[in-house]
This record gives sequence, C-alpha cells and structure tokens, in this order.
Amino acid sequence: MFETIMIETDGRGVARLTLNRPDRHNVLSAAMIAELTRAAADLGADPAVRVVVLTGAGESFCAGGDLGWMKDQMAADAPTRGAEARKLAMMLKALNELPKPLIGRVNGQAFGGGIGMMSVCDVAVGVTGPRFGLTETRLGLIPATIGPYVVARMGEARARRVFMSARLFGAEEAVDLGLLARAVAPDALDDAIEAEVRPYLSCAPGAVAEAKALVRALAPTPDEAAIDTTIAALVARWESAEAVEGIGAFFDKRKPFWSA
Repeated sequence: MFETIMIETDGRGVARLTLNRPDRHNVLSAAMIAELTRAAADLGADPAVRVVVLTGAGESFCAGGDLGWMKDQMAADAPTRGAEARKLAMMLKALNELPKPLIGRVNGQAFGGGIGMMSVCDVAVGVTGPRFGLTETRLGLIPATIGPYVVARMGEARARRVFMSARLFGAEEAVDLGLLARAVAPDALDDAIEAEVRPYLSCAPGAVAEAKALVRALAPTPDEAAIDTTIAALVARWESAEAVEGIGAFFDKRKPFWSA
C-alpha cells in the first residue's frame, strides 16, 4: 500500500506511523510527502484509530528533505516549484490538523524537515544522544514551510536561537526549546511513549478531537496567507544563487564559498 511509510494499528486503536526509509535516514522525498498526506487523511477518518504515534525506522527520526528532490526543484520551472512546495506545506498542515492525538516517538536525529515533523506533533518524546538542527541555511536555503509550526512550538525568542544559525543541539536543549517534552534513555523510550498514549484510551474520542481543534482555534496557527508566504519564500530560495551554490557544494563534497 505504501512504499516509504508503514502503518500498524494495534487492538487498542493505537496506530504507529513509521517513516520507512532507514537507508536514507528517513528523508522526505516527493513520494513520502504524498504518502504522509494520504496517511493523515486515512488515519483521521478511521474511527478505530484512537492515537497516532509518529516515528522513524532505523537510527534516525527524519534527516530533513531529500536533497535529490530539492535539486529537482531547482531545475524545474516556477509553476512546478510552487506546486511541489505546496505539497510539502499541505502534508505538514494535514498532520498538524489530524483529529487524533499525534505523539512523536523521536528515536534518533532530526534535521530541517524532521524538526518540522516534530513540531506538528501534539507531544514529542525523544532519546538522549542524537543531534538536532535547522540546517537549511548551510545549503543556502531557509526553513520556510516548516517555519510556522517550528515558531509556534518554540515561540519566537527560542526559535531565534536556532532558526537561522544551522547550529546543532542535543536532546536536552531540544527539551528547553520546547521541541521535546522529555528526553529519555533509548531503552526507556517505549515506556515513555506508552505513558503518553495510555491516558487517551480513557477519553472520549470525539471530545479529544474537539479539544484539539479548540487548542488550534485559540492559539496562533498558520492560516492560508502564512502558508502561501512560506511557499513563495521557499520557491524564491530554490531560485537563488546561494541555493545553487549550497546544493552544488553538497553534491560535489566541497564547502560552499561562504563557509569559514
């Protein structure tokens, strides 16, 4: 049914949604973006599903966007770039608005789009040890479509600490930034996730969905204008000379001209 993700639902109605490209550190390809969008719709509409746990296969949670996909966008025409950027934005929106609790099981490192995936979870618990970062500016890009969710999760002041610098940080700082609710030892992760899941199984599913919708209504959330702004910003960056240099340097295994 899916090529880049897996969905397994247990008898309690707890669905595990796994990013399943472990050989590529679960980077977000065009196929994965499409499959995650479809999965969000399917899980949201399934009355048997009570809770969704989002995780990654292998050693990483999600190492960001697939650079091959980004390179394709830079070579495409402007309408194609805009359409692809909108698919990414709509995937994040679909997960953010999932009418079920979305719990992030952050089993490893996360960069760029992976930070965006953490930010659309209702709560995320991660393991100690991995590194995290919004690394787009190293490539001449910007964290555009994920930006509204990252800033909503961290708050502006904390986001400014890591949003522009591409600085890597550990799980403890991810807790301080608000990305993770807790950081636990790897062998304690499943117990920590179960502790987040279990309370929902005593709650009325409709009430949980309406409570989640109310939180979104009361808090600042990305509207269509904000999403359009991020899409335009991402497309403009893909067209920039810095992005051409940054992506080219990555594939050439050299430093871009701005790197000290």
